[in-house]
Amino acid sequence: MISDDIREAITTLHGKGMKIRHICRSLGIARNTVRKVLQGDHQAQTEETPALSDHGSLIMQTYHTCGGNVVRVQEMLKEHGVEIPYSTLTRVVRELNLRQPQKVKAGSYSFAPGEEMQHDTSPHKVCIDAKASTAQCAGLVLAYSRRLFVQYYPCFTRFEARVFLSEAFRFMDGTCERVVIDNTSVIVARGSGPSADINPEMESFGRLFGITFMPHRVGHPDRKARIERPFSYVEHNFLAGRTFTSWADLNAQALRWCTEVANQKPKRSLGMSPEQAYVMEKPYLQPLPPYVPPIFQTLSRVVDIEGLVNVDTNRYSVPERLIGKKVEVQKHWEKVVAIFDNKKVAQHPRLIDKRNAKVVQSGHHGSLSRHKAHQGPCAEESALLGESEILDQYVVELRKRCSGRGIVRLRRLLNLKRDYPPEAFFAAISRALRYGLYDLNRLEKLIIDHVAGDFFRLVPDEEQ
Repeated sequence: MISDDIREAITTLHGKGMKIRHICRSLGIARNTVRKVLQGDHQAQTEETPALSDHGSLIMQTYHTCGGNVVRVQEMLKEHGVEIPYSTLTRVVRELNLRQPQKVKAGSYSFAPGEEMQHDTSPHKVCIDAKASTAQCAGLVLAYSRRLFVQYYPCFTRFEARVFLSEAFRFMDGTCERVVIDNTSVIVARGSGPSADINPEMESFGRLFGITFMPHRVGHPDRKARIERPFSYVEHNFLAGRTFTSWADLNAQALRWCTEVANQKPKRSLGMSPEQAYVMEKPYLQPLPPYVPPIFQTLSRVVDIEGLVNVDTNRYSVPERLIGKKVEVQKHWEKVVAIFDNKKVAQHPRLIDKRNAKVVQSGHHGSLSRHKAHQGPCAEESALLGESEILDQYVVELRKRCSGRGIVRLRRLLNLKRDYPPEAFFAAISRALRYGLYDLNRLEKLIIDHVAGDFFRLVPDEEQ
């Protein structure tokens, strides 16, 4: 094979008018080699591409008709009597700029310590408790030191965004003034790019930490390449070969992986690990506010007929006295709190990896079982028993002749005991028990007969 240096030397000497035999002697090569090089250059200079010069418009039209399939273009050209080799045809297509132009080399961004953070999310397939699901991987990175923090969530709304960012800022132990994001509707209210309007809730959250959200231009994801690149590393390194029992276990392992693996691995662009670069960037970070209020989402719910409130398809118990009333429910990341009349009435651990589940706290609801609810003597029976042996026997016999617990008849017997004098009442009970009289109407007549002389002056008919 003739090297480029020899080819260039032959061409240069021949251009100066040197004969072929003199070129062979000077370079120490064969005449056929010199002739081959000169013949090839002549053909390259004089050869024209007939397909490009004569059939360019036909090729362009056929290319668009065939949707960019060059094989089909070659077949249709043959139908028009034009035969062009495939390799030549592909070269013509490139020269006519019919295919998508090659990507232009991207530039690079340099950031000063504490100047910028970048945030983004990416869907990943995870297996939690032997169940496959799609989780949203949220990430935040310091643009200067590349220190990374990632967590996983079932979905990513403004509530999850505030929970994640507050945890990420604590992990970084500080913030940068600018946070570059994409044009997601989670944070952006309207518009796109740097001039977009940020959602008021997220804007207020940013003021708490002294940060400003800045979306990049549409179609320009390289602006936040510091956080775009690590997602593939997270998916193929952290998730590979790891199992998780719950969302809490998944995020605990992700935090440990960030601390022990991702931020300890040296990077060629830094010449050190992100953790070492973070030591230099830490003094430039903005300090966290002295107090960060708890992150929660406020929901208004009406307690259903079962004494439960619904939050994200799961139901949580509140005291049954609140059935039908409106309560305020605060959804925290790890708990659910119910508030009524400005007082906390219930608190439950939040169910994240379940659907249509029910959480009932002991003491919120009474028993629905009649058998359990009616165990033991009723209140009326308890009030009657224990005072007199005769009355105890009468109550037992009366219970035998009642359906259920006999609450109605026992309540009337208790009222008779309270309304009439004890001597008359117990005398009537003793007489009724002796004769097997358990009709309370007739028992009351017996009591009246005993008290008639004490409370009423009875005058015989002949004296009137």
